[in-house]
Amino acid sequence: MSNPKRQVFEQVAELARTLGHAHRLELLEHLSQRERSVESLAQLAGLSVANASQHLQQLRRHGFARARRDGKRVLYRLGDGPIIELLAALRRVAEHNVAEVREILAACFDRLDGVTPVSREELAERLEEGGVTLLDVRPEDEFALGHLPGAINIPLADLHRRLADLRPDREIVAYCRGPYCVLAFEAVAELRRLGYRVRRLEDGFPEWRAAGLPVEAVP
Repeated sequence: MSNPKRQVFEQVAELARTLGHAHRLELLEHLSQRERSVESLAQLAGLSVANASQHLQQLRRHGFARARRDGKRVLYRLGDGPIIELLAALRRVAEHNVAEVREILAACFDRLDGVTPVSREELAERLEEGGVTLLDVRPEDEFALGHLPGAINIPLADLHRRLADLRPDREIVAYCRGPYCVLAFEAVAELRRLGYRVRRLEDGFPEWRAAGLPVEAVP
């Protein structure tokens, strides 16, 4: 007689194998921001279109991504279910158990911002109280489809040109695509160098939205 528990574990293991590739994890990060074409995802991830398409098909086959046709283009979006939470759990396990991950974080990320980031819970309270400026450093198209309430969108490349949009008397909380998105780290480092009081959100927009916290979109 078959073992139902083992059958379930085999299916779970198959899902885990699907996530066992760095390119697929990166593609999921981009999909968590917005729906994108295969060509756009390939460019963002530094892959050929054919290679990106193969990875996306694997993600789609196991429910991590969904696809639809728009004329000649194929557009992908994040699949249903607690995918963001699963990816966050994988990151936490890696940071706890893998020395190489901790070394990379210390050498590349902590060098830019060694200050304790703002948690989602703390930021939600701060937003209710007022007195904090939210800075979204993602590209404009991602910001338009969804962002934290009241956030100002200043892509990293425009930061110096638009410093006048930031009040120097208010603390700034910067965020971008997720906890490993270097855009927020670089923005925090540069603004702190210029004398601003600034911290970084502990993760990013996808995690905020997945937690059921309020978001806005450009009309």
